[in-house]
Amino acid sequence: MQLIDSHIHLDASEFDADRWQLIAAAQAAGVRGFVIPAVTPKSFAAVRDLAHSLPEAVYCLGIHPLYLDELEQKALQLLEQAVESALPDPRFAGIGEIGLDFFVPGLDVVKQEKFYVEQLKIAHRYQLPVILHVRRSQDILLKWLRRIKVSGGIAHAFNGSNQQAQEFLKLGFKLGFGGAATYSGSKRIRALAVSLPEEALVLETDSPDIPPQWLDDGQQQPGSRSRNTPDQLPKIAAHIALLRSVSLEVLAQQCTANTCQALPALKRLLQLN
Repeated sequence: MQLIDSHIHLDASEFDADRWQLIAAAQAAGVRGFVIPAVTPKSFAAVRDLAHSLPEAVYCLGIHPLYLDELEQKALQLLEQAVESALPDPRFAGIGEIGLDFFVPGLDVVKQEKFYVEQLKIAHRYQLPVILHVRRSQDILLKWLRRIKVSGGIAHAFNGSNQQAQEFLKLGFKLGFGGAATYSGSKRIRALAVSLPEEALVLETDSPDIPPQWLDDGQQQPGSRSRNTPDQLPKIAAHIALLRSVSLEVLAQQCTANTCQALPALKRLLQLN
């Protein structure tokens, strides 16, 4: 069994103390590769260096909607310059993490949409797939994806309706499922994890975020957050396989193929190794 974590923030400060131990534990458990998205220009070098430090990892460059308050328009210029420099790099996989977040209060919606549109234009110019941040923003994301054609990608941590899921699939996107699908209360996510066709799903941890249920049960202190880790992916995958009534091996094989289809750079890298 070989799994791909299609969305993990390995550069996050939460991993500074034990990053390489956690990576080794994940690899020992069957996680073959990692997709590491950036969130601001400050993280571009870190995600690139991490991808090059692992046997089978790729990185994406993008500006996350939750980090826009500290950024000016020149951040988009820095992104395009970094993309141009990264184009020859076989570890460079696309634009991300980009998108819209209409869940967190107080964010500048107009600025979010401007940055999202401009980053889609960069992806279009260089014919690159994108990794999407999707929180209560599915319809606006789709509106712009219909207007600015990109080379597909992944809508990570998907939590939309079935109709919205079908629209993303029509546009060439895969849908990311991870720790949220392990909670019995996540009824819509779990229903989608069961009903979507096998070619729609990719697996992710979003570490250090979105921990699975077993990391939260009885362990979280008031006001704190459980840390998700890459070695949780096999257990998350096993949970989703059980929901879909398939073997873990079958799910792993299909989701790996789906991730490679969404991110051709990853497919080329895995074929070389």
